[in-house]
Amino acid sequence: MKLKVLIVSVLFIYSLLSGISLAQNKVVVIPLVSDDCDCNNIQTVTSAGQVWMDRNLGAFRVAQSEDDYQAYGWLYQWGRLADGHEIRSSPTTTTLSSGDMPEHGDFITISSSPYDWRNGQNDNLWQGVSGTNNPCPAGFRLPTESEWETEMNSWRTQDAVGAFASPLKLVAAGQRRHSDGGFDGIDINGFYWSSTVIATSAYYLGFTLSNAITYNTLRARGYSVRCIKD
Repeated sequence: MKLKVLIVSVLFIYSLLSGISLAQNKVVVIPLVSDDCDCNNIQTVTSAGQVWMDRNLGAFRVAQSEDDYQAYGWLYQWGRLADGHEIRSSPTTTTLSSGDMPEHGDFITISSSPYDWRNGQNDNLWQGVSGTNNPCPAGFRLPTESEWETEMNSWRTQDAVGAFASPLKLVAAGQRRHSDGGFDGIDINGFYWSSTVIATSAYYLGFTLSNAITYNTLRARGYSVRCIKD
């Protein structure tokens, strides 16, 4: 299979979870289209007593390193179906969706509260294997915040090194901004959605070069998805 990629040079200005701001020039190679992964070939690994998919949704392969771009996969807005918006080259739109399933594959940007791609939030999205818009293969679902917490606590170090050293081989795939659809943190930070919601936000697992946390954030952001077996 021929890998189609976009090569870009980016100046990243980013804040680590510890509060330290840094800047770094990066040349990154980003998989562009859904043909770039064998998404029907589901392989699993066991970690912290749970069975997981061995790669991110949309990843071309299991990660070979912490910054293996072929293992980055797609970036989903919380609660959205796999409709094309998750592909890193998807166009953006400022038009919010009036329902659970937008009739397009654009990444929806928003710059005002509650920072959700949906006009009228729905807390019931992504809840379990039969949940509305579950993007995972049959028998799989998004992990809860508690399940991510258990996974994180099983690492030898709570940071990007520990994330990759785990059986899941989690990578620093970065994020897609809710405000303009641009990218941050590629090769530096990992952000992985959970199914757990709180108020207008949703929980995620995040890690940097120096630490890891589970916390809540805006649902319109584009984060990685790693599926867990139900």
